[in-house]
Amino acid sequence: MTQPTETAPLLEIKTLTKHFPVYRQGLVRREIGRVRAVDNVSFNLYPGETLGLVGESGCGKTTTGRTILRALTPSSGEVWFNSADTRTNLAGLESKQLKPLRRQMQMIFQDPFSSLNPRMTIGDIVGEPLRIHRMARGAVLRAQVAEMLHRVGLNPEHASRYPHAFSGGQRQRVGIARALVMRPQLVIADEAVSALDVSVQAQIINLLEELQTEFNLTLLFIAHDISVVRHMCDRIAVMYAGKIVELAKTDELFENPCHPYTRLLLSAVPLPDPDKKMHFPAKGQVVDLSRLPTGCAFHPRCIHCKENCRTYTPDLYDHEGRQVACHLYAEQDQF
Repeated sequence: MTQPTETAPLLEIKTLTKHFPVYRQGLVRREIGRVRAVDNVSFNLYPGETLGLVGESGCGKTTTGRTILRALTPSSGEVWFNSADTRTNLAGLESKQLKPLRRQMQMIFQDPFSSLNPRMTIGDIVGEPLRIHRMARGAVLRAQVAEMLHRVGLNPEHASRYPHAFSGGQRQRVGIARALVMRPQLVIADEAVSALDVSVQAQIINLLEELQTEFNLTLLFIAHDISVVRHMCDRIAVMYAGKIVELAKTDELFENPCHPYTRLLLSAVPLPDPDKKMHFPAKGQVVDLSRLPTGCAFHPRCIHCKENCRTYTPDLYDHEGRQVACHLYAEQDQF
């Protein structure tokens, strides 16, 4: 893991927004609302760093990752990618312009079963990016595929087998090999271990850490298990209802969580010693992204809610070396 330095960020996200329209079905199809999956998200990701993006299911983590890589077209905002002394806004590019840059940006998907084509062999799956970008072919391509399979802990002789012949952990290794075969700079790991057994999770996490060091990777690690993120990441961004509510260094966030939602997440982490467990009461359920409340989206569940929390949406405020989107800290109040 590498702490952020004064160097320029590899990735700059500025007010990134992704809304999905909701239509009324009938003779006249018209828009009746919007699902605000990602709403005005901003953060930087530095070379060699691992940034964790955490939150409950449905908070917009995966949509953020897919929008950054332009698997989804952003509704608004900027995604600046700094590579080889070139600064490019990915949000404004067409498909043909994006293709050369995709060599530098790859994703590891959550489901190791549906993310692999069952009609392609493992060798074809891992080698497909090299063929699409015309980086290798023939014996050279097969050699690079065999090398990458070996590097992720698979037998190169299994390249002729199909995905159904492998376990979930082995399939995820195939997905990692496919993502890294072109030696990208940026990798977005979308819940890369959530579908695996605990013992296999540890193996995949250790593998990702080894590969990050070997290939000098920059990782955006998306997960809902905050204890896994603690082990992997240099910094953590906590997301709720499409917005980042807290961004801090990992140790600082666990030692002194500031936002009420961050405290709620940490209180759900099981600990061997119950006496050391953080207890943070909250009310209500996760909000509906198509019917967000006015003001702070967390205020219906927050025990510290004040009148301005119901009226005004808080920005990310600087607070003791971190960023917190909470009116209580903007007013210098204490919990």
